Amino acid sequence: MAWISGVVIPAEKQVQIALTYIYGIGPKFASTILAAANIEPTTRVKNLTEAEEQRLREVIDRDYTVEGD
Repeated sequence: MAWISGVVIPAEKQVQIALTYIYGIGPKFASTILAAANIEPTTRVKNLTEAEEQRLREVIDRDYTVEGD
């Protein structure tokens, strides 16, 4: 399981879908975030490396207002 912005995102989902579980991120923003973090959208959350998870957190924290902010 991955924690991003205080939310546990589902490990079995593709990362482009899993990001939409975070309040404030929809399909369009998920695509933009993945492009900025240079991550393949069809990668499963459970297959993300620690570096990829960190890049996602950095992009979201820097550029987006999401739940808890």
